[in-house]
Amino acid sequence: MTNIAIFVSGSGSNCENLIRYFSGSDRVNCALVVSNKPDAYALVRARNLGVPTAVVTKAELNDAEVMLPLLREYDIQFIVLAGFLPLIPNFLIDAFPRRMVNLHPALLPKYGGKGMWGHHVHEAVKAAGEAETGMTVHWVTPVCDGGGIIAQYKVALSPDDTVDDIAEKEHELEMKYFPQVVEQVLNETF
Repeated sequence: MTNIAIFVSGSGSNCENLIRYFSGSDRVNCALVVSNKPDAYALVRARNLGVPTAVVTKAELNDAEVMLPLLREYDIQFIVLAGFLPLIPNFLIDAFPRRMVNLHPALLPKYGGKGMWGHHVHEAVKAAGEAETGMTVHWVTPVCDGGGIIAQYKVALSPDDTVDDIAEKEHELEMKYFPQVVEQVLNETF
């Protein structure tokens, strides 16, 4: 059994989707949900599905003496960033080499990097008049959104699409493909 931790900052629709996807799996256990925001709705979703949660401050996230024991307590072997906004500290990346992935709401390398998350990404896609957008799952490295790409899925856009339309189209891809990509990576890793 591979124990995974899901790191989240927001509402947690991808977090819930992952938990439900792996529910009953004999290979993958969503063992912990970690958030940097005590009011993140993702924590409610996780608790409602019986998954333990933890809230960490910025200082705690950047403290190896806090994070590594927390992850050891739940025997975490793999980390999934599902809408987690803070940068991951190097000690955590070093502790989970090629065992930490991130979901990004754009076709990297476009629209990545510091400050490019959520609606900021979709607004940039709209402003650029892109004909398509999509989602990227990539390895987490010290370079923000710079890790190797594992998988990308695309969706066509219309010039009439609003930022909300773009967000909805991209989110549909996440709901459909993100758990499958995580499962594939876990199968290849463990």
